[in-house]
Amino acid sequence: MVRKLLAGTTAVLLLAGCGGVGSGNDDPATLTTMGFGLGDEIATTRADLAGKAIAPATVKVGGSAFDAQQFLASVASHTPPDLVYLDRQLLGTYAARGTLEPLTGCIAKQRIDVSQYRPAALEEVTLDGKVYGLPEFYDNRVLLVNDAVVAGSGFTPQDLADRTKLAAAARKLTVRTGGGLSRIGFDPKIPEFLPLWARANGVQMLSDDGRTAHLDDPRLADALAYAKSLIDAQGGWSAVKAFRDSFDFFGEKNPFKQGQLAATLMDDWYLNVLANHSPDVRVTAAPFTDTAGAPIDWVTGSAWVIPAGSTHKEQACAWIKTMTDAPTWIAAAKARAEKRKAGGKAFTGVYTGNRVADQEIFGSIVQLKDRPAFDAAVRTVLKAQESAFTMPASPAGSEFKTAWQNAVNRVLSGEQQPAEALRQAQQEAQRALDAAR
Repeated sequence: MVRKLLAGTTAVLLLAGCGGVGSGNDDPATLTTMGFGLGDEIATTRADLAGKAIAPATVKVGGSAFDAQQFLASVASHTPPDLVYLDRQLLGTYAARGTLEPLTGCIAKQRIDVSQYRPAALEEVTLDGKVYGLPEFYDNRVLLVNDAVVAGSGFTPQDLADRTKLAAAARKLTVRTGGGLSRIGFDPKIPEFLPLWARANGVQMLSDDGRTAHLDDPRLADALAYAKSLIDAQGGWSAVKAFRDSFDFFGEKNPFKQGQLAATLMDDWYLNVLANHSPDVRVTAAPFTDTAGAPIDWVTGSAWVIPAGSTHKEQACAWIKTMTDAPTWIAAAKARAEKRKAGGKAFTGVYTGNRVADQEIFGSIVQLKDRPAFDAAVRTVLKAQESAFTMPASPAGSEFKTAWQNAVNRVLSGEQQPAEALRQAQQEAQRALDAAR
């Protein structure tokens, strides 16, 4: 069951059920979490099942985002949360510091079938041969085109996937009114998607072993300069960012519905947002491509980890096993599909780090024959997974990400040129990587 409690002004939820892993005494344990919230039926369905798996122990879910300083402070004071949900790109930093529990024993005791997880997702949570987390979502990045805006422009959705035509298309599709923008022609999504632009230019930003940065590669500077030139051609970073920040991205007045955005690079889950709030929107998805025209797909996601200082590791292990297990994902997908069907809306699927779950979800639960645009978009995402790449797990993953994101921000603000900013980032990142050896 799910019982809602109020603690001061902060809403928390206590999840429990019948049967499962107990605490071994007459006073059932209450596990605490960090980084996870119960925002929708995908989360609540799975959390309810995981709660049943650990009963009579319970899990207190507060919905707070992962906070690095708060987490490290709790570790230092020997009061860490029992369960942490965090970006897989950051996991290596905390594993290398000894703050996360290797899951070798957890996997063996709970008989977790790790072959069900996508290899790329599992690699992101594996450092020095040890698994430190169980992967959740599997976020793919594709090109999304607003067909209603592009129609009649002289360009096709395919042109926006063509690097030789993209700049011209972005300029033509951009609309300015007065002193600002009323439509962005193409949003290259930097700094967030720099790894995608890097790979498109033949650059692997981090070595396979996660120990050597390649941020000073001239090809990366060229890729960043090109992405920035697209922004400059549309009015500059200040104008583009201010307009983008005004979007109602997750509501009925989203930029696709309002015609405020012609095309952008986007995570796969945004199809779900459009299907829910703008079911009649005309959208085309296309794979992002490298300079030779070959498709590429940068995938990331989050993971469940157990802090080394957790006092309820057995229950925590049962919780994360259930949260990421195929039957649990399938139950959550069915819950959303039923909710969408009742509302006369389409279910575009949920992309997980569990390949067994996805086979069932996209093989039988997702039914989009009466929604051809979304059907084609989903098939594009599934096809894109064949060309997926990930950032390797790194003992300084958090510091590495901070270094390259700060570099891009300095370029966007006009503080530095791409090559200079990335040379500085290379020094910062490599220093952190060397210190973590």
